[in-house]
Amino acid sequence: MSITFILPVNYLSVERLTKSFDEKQLFEEITFGLQKGQKAALVGVNGCGKSTLLKVIAGLQYPNSGQVTFRKGITLSILTQNPEFANENTVMQAVFSKDREELKAIRNYESALMRMEKNPENVVDLSSFIEQIDALNAWDYEYQVKEILGKLGIHNLYQKMGELSGGQKKRVALAQCLVVKPHVLILDEPTNHLDLEIIEWLEEYLATQNLALLMVTHDRYFLERVTNEILEIDNGRIFKYTGNYSNFLEQKFEREEQKAVMVGKAKNLLKKEMEWMRRQPKARGTKAKHRTDTFYDIKEKASKSVSKTKMEVNLKSHRQGKKIMEIKHIYKIFDDIKIIDDFSYVFQRNERIGIIGANGAGKSTFLNILTQKFKPDFGELEIGQTTKFGYYVQDDAVFDPQMKVIEVVKEVAEFIKLADGSVVSASDLLTQFLFLPNAQYNLVGKLSGGEKRRLQLLRVLMGNPNFLLLDEPTNDLDILTLNVLEDYLNKFDGCLMIVSHDRYFMDKLVDHLFVFEGKGMVRDFPGNYNDYRANESGLKSVKKIVQKRLNDQINRAKNTIDGLYRLTFNEKRELEELKKEVCQLEIHKKAIEDDLDMEADYEKLMALGVVLNKIMILTEAKELRWLELS
Repeated sequence: MSITFILPVNYLSVERLTKSFDEKQLFEEITFGLQKGQKAALVGVNGCGKSTLLKVIAGLQYPNSGQVTFRKGITLSILTQNPEFANENTVMQAVFSKDREELKAIRNYESALMRMEKNPENVVDLSSFIEQIDALNAWDYEYQVKEILGKLGIHNLYQKMGELSGGQKKRVALAQCLVVKPHVLILDEPTNHLDLEIIEWLEEYLATQNLALLMVTHDRYFLERVTNEILEIDNGRIFKYTGNYSNFLEQKFEREEQKAVMVGKAKNLLKKEMEWMRRQPKARGTKAKHRTDTFYDIKEKASKSVSKTKMEVNLKSHRQGKKIMEIKHIYKIFDDIKIIDDFSYVFQRNERIGIIGANGAGKSTFLNILTQKFKPDFGELEIGQTTKFGYYVQDDAVFDPQMKVIEVVKEVAEFIKLADGSVVSASDLLTQFLFLPNAQYNLVGKLSGGEKRRLQLLRVLMGNPNFLLLDEPTNDLDILTLNVLEDYLNKFDGCLMIVSHDRYFMDKLVDHLFVFEGKGMVRDFPGNYNDYRANESGLKSVKKIVQKRLNDQINRAKNTIDGLYRLTFNEKRELEELKKEVCQLEIHKKAIEDDLDMEADYEKLMALGVVLNKIMILTEAKELRWLELS
């Protein structure tokens, strides 16, 4: 009997890699590898070198020392944070730009089809293109490419790249990476600027692909469901954790505990060694030299700090009056497309609202209307006298790259009042935001994307708002910053409105949603994002059951002699009952809606919202059945 061992296939080896910029050391002599099927994520604070490491591995930057080795014949794709394309190129040229025979064949075939669609009179001979795909046995591949493009919402392949938004360019860049079916895939913040539905599809896609994946992402649900290894960059070194995000948290806690014990022991030993060193024995033999070397080694261990730098946000917010804001029948149309159609709402104190919807549905436009950057076409806003907005926009703040970090803060104020009434200097406040004293005099132009975001957030919070509007606040922020930001927002004494693709962030902070459903429709849903997805799944299941019944009835009718199907006695009775039940449900629905308008208690509002949602699902199911029988 023989036993066969299947050895893991190593796709990537990183050996003793070191990289620094000017005087800043990012990482030093780090070593790790990636095998087939291994899906690893890089985590660490902003500015620790995560994006730089990805670029060094992909060959876009050079290390100071060390080497990166790929297995022979390996295909690599990388998605950078801010992908760049030639404006004059079409989407097709961008997506199918990689040098691969199957992609060229599909591009030629699709181009020919598009020419025929554009000009039906121009008959194109497709036989040569079909033969080329046949020869490469690439029809399955062509189907997969089309599926990827469809799931990413890429339909107009002739559109110029210069006409696309940042989010659309990100989707094109992601498609460009995926269509080549790489062996090694490197992704830098892949979920930024994507719709929630696309994120969920990408999550499922990556989890089922047998490739080697290395990515940087702050999306903790994504980390939980896709990764099987976490690589943490901490003080220039790399630490490996097996498993997903939950496993990482457990193992990291254990490592920190062990480190604390080690430092404690080293400090005790250091006391003894210091006494020996102070005596300065005259005999300096080999044994004495060994004791001296040991002393300095212990001293280094004992001097390591086990307390993590922590961002604490405790800024004062303006007192909020009784009237916050009231929206009355607002409408907004852009280029004949309805963005908001007759939306009204009265804001209450300490509301926590999440905003979700497809890209282009009007989420950012809505925030701009609330902050009066845009005016509605019809309707009005009544804003309370004490309401003070703090608006964090998703576009990068325009800071002078030659300014120092501390100068950016001092532009607002040199001393800032905290919630407890105390006052801190600009420097102390920056330290609380993880900008240590030596980093406060760095030029803004040399900050990482996440560090610039953190600085932008600080500027917004320094205004002491009592109504915070955050448009994609999680983009490029590290997980440590997100954890502390979540803690601050949970304690924030004011109204909070968030547009975010980060499901974890939303679930922790919001208690109801404004759902932008398209064509100007905005629905107020009671619950967080997970509640919403569970509700949508349930509604889809009901619709599928009803549709199946309807299809069965249609097929049965087609098989009758005269093409008509007569109702049975029981079905006639059911039809009569349905009329009454639907009528009663409508009355019940109207009563609950009236209660919602009158109710002020938050818990009762939530309970009424859940009941109303169930009534709506049940009404829709009964109406569909009534239609079927009718």
